[in-house]
Amino acid sequence: MLLELESVRSGHTVTPSSFSGLMDLYEHNYLRLRKLVPDLSIAEQMISSVPGHSDLYLSVKQRCKYTTMLSMTYRFEKSGHLLFEPDLHFKIYHDARLVEVQHLLKRHYGLIQKDQLMQHKWTMNRFLYKWLGFCLFQGHYFQPMNQYNNNINHFK
Repeated sequence: MLLELESVRSGHTVTPSSFSGLMDLYEHNYLRLRKLVPDLSIAEQMISSVPGHSDLYLSVKQRCKYTTMLSMTYRFEKSGHLLFEPDLHFKIYHDARLVEVQHLLKRHYGLIQKDQLMQHKWTMNRFLYKWLGFCLFQGHYFQPMNQYNNNINHFK
């Protein structure tokens, strides 16, 4: 069955790799992303720096009335070359308050693809869920530029 809605009707926890589970994941990813980036309108490219951890890069790729396309990555230097990994591209649906991963590029695996569409979407969005949680745990946070500038002036 393509749509498994029994868990939604009954109020029970969602089944992994199910449609209702995927929608639940989209909602949780939206909530976590908004904690990390409360104001997406501040800039097209943002960096979050936490002492002792890798810098996190966020780029706005496209803005529309109801959606925003973003990419998020770490940047590593290896043998004089820059590596962006993982390179995660996702779409925010502002009206529905959902985040859906469009594609995920990892150096060791290339573009992740599965035979089944639902499993493919589940894998990529579960990765985003875990990564956003990890970034929040480390203390990453993209501040609006005026707050960032005030903090810099405060420490000078």
